[in-house]
Amino acid sequence: MQAWQVHENGEPSEVMRLQEVERPVPGEGQVLLRVCAANINFPDALMCRGHYQVRPPLPFTPGVEICGETEDGRRVIANPSLPHGGFAEYAVADAAAVLPAPDALDDAEAAALHIGYQTGWFGLHRRARLEAGETLLVHAAAGGVGSAAVQLGKAAGATVIGVVGGAGKAAVARELGCDVVIDRRAEDVVAAVKGATGGRGADVIYDPVGGDAYTQSAKAVAFEGRIVVVGFASGTIPSPALNHALVKNYSILGLHWGLYNTKNPRLVQHCHEQLTELAARGAIKPLVSERVPLDGAAAAVQRVADGVTTGRVAVVPNGAAA
Repeated sequence: MQAWQVHENGEPSEVMRLQEVERPVPGEGQVLLRVCAANINFPDALMCRGHYQVRPPLPFTPGVEICGETEDGRRVIANPSLPHGGFAEYAVADAAAVLPAPDALDDAEAAALHIGYQTGWFGLHRRARLEAGETLLVHAAAGGVGSAAVQLGKAAGATVIGVVGGAGKAAVARELGCDVVIDRRAEDVVAAVKGATGGRGADVIYDPVGGDAYTQSAKAVAFEGRIVVVGFASGTIPSPALNHALVKNYSILGLHWGLYNTKNPRLVQHCHEQLTELAARGAIKPLVSERVPLDGAAAAVQRVADGVTTGRVAVVPNGAAA
């Protein structure tokens, strides 16, 4: 079969190589999946660089999120078991963690439903306890992680403010349903949030960016607000001033979604059921901005790493790409 492999760490476009390799053999408790679509996540780029907390042995195939088909024909979504990731024609996954793909979504959309939407659901509902009528601020609202949070926030009845970088991404955020869109390149984010909320600030802030975005969050969060720390796409990990949290009465909430797979997997299943229901009634639909063939995966991972994409980019090994 064909698979992308990383033999040394570096930029994805430089270290990913498309090669003919043996089809992976499932271990105990694993299943073999034909990859129908593999969604590109920022951690795929970090793993290529050797900067992610998970460091599979070299050589490895990136791709942490797929929609695949089992040997008995079931359509499922899964997180492949590294080093046999999803940017390949076949992957393996833990059988216990495989979930049914929602009928309402095509392969690329189904592949994109998992990590980003699970993270959004746990962040907004489990950690921040978002309530209808509250104001949700989403950083990087036009990206893969942010776009999921925007849709989940709207589905929960929140007023959603999206922060983006550039006019093109602002247009995407509006199409996603943001009530207010702030272009951080052209506007003062904190002043714009205060203006949109009558000076109160945002009740919940969803931050997959870190760096300057977190600094803005601390200034723009409302009394008794909650900042959900999801990741550090900016490359800068902030050092929160806890005295500021004390004085202003807000909470800083960490979220590592992957821990739920080991600490409380039943919650992951419950979340998937909620997401499937939301997809069935059209309340959420992953924004897949590109579908690329397998031979375009390295360039696509690089574009995601460079922050120039919107929504999700999916690799489609055996089907039409557009």
